[in-house]
Amino acid sequence: MSDAPPSSPSAVVRRVGAGFITLYVLAYMGLWLALMAPVMVTLPLKINELVGAAEAPGALGLVTGIGALLALFGNPFFGRLSDRTTSRFGMRRPWMVAGLVGGTVGLVTIAIAPAIWLVAIGWAVTQLSLNALLAAVVAIIADQIPEKQRGAVSGVLGICLPIALVIGTYVVQLVAPLGQLAMFLFPLLITAVLVIAFMVVLRDRRLAPEDRPAWSFREFLSSFYINPRKAPDFAWAWVSRFLFVLGQAFLLTYQAYYLLNKIGVSETQLPDSVFIATVVSSFFWIVFSLAGGKLSDATGRRKAFVLGSALVYGAGLLVVALSSEMTVFLVAMAITGAGIGIYFAVDLALVADVLPNPNDAAKDLGVFNIASALPQSIAPAIAPTILFLGGGNYSMLFVVAGVATIIGALAILKVKGVR
Repeated sequence: MSDAPPSSPSAVVRRVGAGFITLYVLAYMGLWLALMAPVMVTLPLKINELVGAAEAPGALGLVTGIGALLALFGNPFFGRLSDRTTSRFGMRRPWMVAGLVGGTVGLVTIAIAPAIWLVAIGWAVTQLSLNALLAAVVAIIADQIPEKQRGAVSGVLGICLPIALVIGTYVVQLVAPLGQLAMFLFPLLITAVLVIAFMVVLRDRRLAPEDRPAWSFREFLSSFYINPRKAPDFAWAWVSRFLFVLGQAFLLTYQAYYLLNKIGVSETQLPDSVFIATVVSSFFWIVFSLAGGKLSDATGRRKAFVLGSALVYGAGLLVVALSSEMTVFLVAMAITGAGIGIYFAVDLALVADVLPNPNDAAKDLGVFNIASALPQSIAPAIAPTILFLGGGNYSMLFVVAGVATIIGALAILKVKGVR
């Protein structure tokens, strides 16, 4: 990297060092640790405690749906603000700090909440805050990483979520005897340490006040939209990610209740069972993610890897639908781990290659993140209907998830600007 912070993405021409990449990857991993640890274990247990097992799936869907809906708008909005921030501390760093503070407030609120409505408020605050942090962190790949390194860096970033899931479920299991406040906050404490360490070394991109574009209501609305006719490759990549994450959202949101109701795991066994399933999935996720990113860079191809990996993940979801015992469920988690590992290793690099405007990187990536946030609102909203039509059968839920993912795989074939 150059000695001075870049003033625009086009200024990034030199390779970044291993130390910078390491701290960036750790910060990115920490972000997912804070976001996913509650979803996997703590939030379902909290809601189960407040409303009982019969009402818990619907209540969880409501809480996570509201949070995901706010994330849908919050991420591109904060990305737009980040792209226009003229602070002397840089464009991204202030939003990282704000995200950590707000996330802490939200998780404390959930932990001490005596009623479901307060849990919903706490999760909404958490989602908004951590998505402000996410918008700033994701923009670093366009700000600081040259194009020739993006595939490799994206491949390493692809293993962050599975590692975060393993660490998160392990930490929650470890501190469970200390109570729910510790279960919610210990993962976030790790996040804060990792993000702050990255902020210390970050030579943040800076924007001069005179270069900041004017703010208008039309400009605000554009934070949530990119014309698909002007950027068709970006649009098809968006559709593919949306359908892929829709399938993933069913699994992540309802895995705990699937284990309780279909596999027969008890509430006391649930943290351990989720941890074991997460370790299995994450092992294959990590192995295939590292291989996928490197092979994509070596061959110069993106689409084939995204297509194949999404098909594998969809097949894994169909195996989940057929499983009725823990062994088969773990096999399914291994298959989904392999598929999602390659997908997230390559998909972000593909999107970085087809961004409509590199100077609006945070905003454009925020719009793309809608494809990840919106399904997390839609999935819990439609899941109760799917369960009702299937007679409470979770197999139907995961058949729908698998079909959605496979259709998403085929959508990537419409991207023409990359191989």
